[in-house]
Amino acid sequence: MEAMYLAIPLAPLFGAIVAGLFGKKIGRAGAHWVTILGVAVAFLLSLVVANDVMFHGNTFNGTVYTWAVIADIRFEVGFMLDNLSTMMMLVVTFVSLMVHVYTIGYMSEDPGYQRFFSYISLFTFSMLMLVMSNNFMQLFFGWEAVGLVSYLLIGFWFKKETAIYANMKAFLVNRVGDFGFLLGIAAVLMYTGTLDYVETFAKVPGLAGSQIEVFSDWKWDTLTVIAILLFIGAMGKSAQVPLHVWLPDSMEGPTPISALIHAATMVTAGIFMVARMSPIFEMSDAALNLILIIGATTAFFMGLIGIVQNDIKKVVAYSTLSQLGYMTVALGASAYSAAVFHLMTHAFFKALLFLAAGSVIIAMHHEQDIRKMGGLKKYMPITYWTSLIGSLALIGFPGFSGFFSKDLIIEAVHESHLWAAGYAYTLVLLGVFVTAFYSFRMFFLVFHGKERFDAHGHDDHGHHDADHHGHSGTPHESPWVVTIPLIMLAIPSVLAGYLLDPMVVGEFFHHAIFVNDKAHGFDPTLQGLLSAHPGIEEISAAYHGVLGFVLHGLMAPPFWLAMAGLGAAWFIYLKDDAIARWAYDKFRWLHTLLDQKYYLDDFNQKVFAKGSVSLGNGLWSVGERLMIDGFIVNGAAKAVGWFSGLARQVQTGYLYHYAFSMVAGILLMLTWFLFF
Repeated sequence: MEAMYLAIPLAPLFGAIVAGLFGKKIGRAGAHWVTILGVAVAFLLSLVVANDVMFHGNTFNGTVYTWAVIADIRFEVGFMLDNLSTMMMLVVTFVSLMVHVYTIGYMSEDPGYQRFFSYISLFTFSMLMLVMSNNFMQLFFGWEAVGLVSYLLIGFWFKKETAIYANMKAFLVNRVGDFGFLLGIAAVLMYTGTLDYVETFAKVPGLAGSQIEVFSDWKWDTLTVIAILLFIGAMGKSAQVPLHVWLPDSMEGPTPISALIHAATMVTAGIFMVARMSPIFEMSDAALNLILIIGATTAFFMGLIGIVQNDIKKVVAYSTLSQLGYMTVALGASAYSAAVFHLMTHAFFKALLFLAAGSVIIAMHHEQDIRKMGGLKKYMPITYWTSLIGSLALIGFPGFSGFFSKDLIIEAVHESHLWAAGYAYTLVLLGVFVTAFYSFRMFFLVFHGKERFDAHGHDDHGHHDADHHGHSGTPHESPWVVTIPLIMLAIPSVLAGYLLDPMVVGEFFHHAIFVNDKAHGFDPTLQGLLSAHPGIEEISAAYHGVLGFVLHGLMAPPFWLAMAGLGAAWFIYLKDDAIARWAYDKFRWLHTLLDQKYYLDDFNQKVFAKGSVSLGNGLWSVGERLMIDGFIVNGAAKAVGWFSGLARQVQTGYLYHYAFSMVAGILLMLTWFLFF
């Protein structure tokens, strides 16, 4: 079986290498076939492994390759295959396979066709190495590899200034989070002496109550420091406030990578990591409260920005930010199983929405402004119905996958005993209305109402984010390589929620995730340090089947808030847009605030970007010019010149001057020996 485990990440890597290095020789068809075959092999083998792990209980945790041994520290490549990692493997490989197929149609005329397939296949390899890892070194390798490939993909069209700016922004913001992540791993190694997950988790209870001196005479709980540092890494990768600013700009890359990296996989790496590290996070209420606050703030306030966006991809991007906030809130409420359940359902319906947005962009000949669309339902029936399924799943409509996962999160936060849970519960509830409103605002403006586009030619935006075919005329449905992935993703967008019984209220993650509650071994000796975290435990106790959950949901506030948001969007954007104009005139300051993204980008640009440039200029003028060039280099030269000029005065060439100097020198030496 170990050979099969190794083949899962290596198959996409092989495809990436062949397409990347030999793309010109194998041609376009060769590039997409070798990469699709690699990802398909990874998906099929993941199904075999998932069957072995999930249904037969044959989990695996072992070393595949030892890279180095320094003192007692082992640096290894190893796999941990349990229900959590195999679920992630299935999601990553399935979504990646759909994106690979979709890309054939979407990028068909792009000159970088082979390079693009190489990158997305390399990304799949990186993500698989991350989720399959059994130690922190391999986790960090996968963590940085997905960051590198996302940099390459966001700036794929490297002649576009905005794309270059976006990929540099993503790279730098992620480095901020990764610095905290690396410090967290270093702290784990320092206090446990190992990088292996199982060994680390075994030593975590022994660190309870210990303290670390962060600064002089300022001591913090050791596990709190480790948990917060690791979470800072998750904030960067999973785009949580204030490290969220890179994700909306990353829409400058081609649409397929928006679905692959920024909806389904890479941004969920932080969520997966915190869930995997649950034995550490469960030992710090302070860290969990921080996670609740950050997640709830992201979920609500990023959703608000989605209301004022007019770029179809930007609306979906802010939706991703908001949903990542929901997952983070679940982590803070110790509802790790609910978080990864929402991660799974969200991966399907958000990839669906991104790919559907790309299908619309193809039909609209590069146009991405939803104000210039409308009435596309009759031209694009497959895209319409799959978009409707994705939108209903996103808002949590009963029966769709998002309904089960989102309601679970809200209920878990409601049951939490942490002090930040009240703040989080209020914002995630309000976020339900906001999500429904911006989702169906986009849906109605794109597919319903009057046609607001020119059917006889292209727009003049010069966007490259389309199929490059250069067609003009009436919009029409996309080719089958685009629509089949939409249909395939629509199926789990509806059905995946019904896995709620085993995955969340059941024992599916029992051995992969630790929760400090009575059902999973709450340690009474730690009651002075920690509170119990009963969210999922209490939901499970009250659970009476899927039908009962749906009926309960129909009477709960989230359902009515979602329906209110949907109804408001329908009335304002299809029935009477005078309300929208009135609201814009009355609350223009609010619209400006949201349109400017709370001025966070401006703050970062002026404080960090320009501040760094000013600091560099200051160091150059004071440090380089004045201190190094002026004082050290030129100063040394001037000192030598001055001393040489002084010595020149002594070298007169007269014999009696030299004799006098010798006598004076002898007298000074005698004086020194006699008196000193």
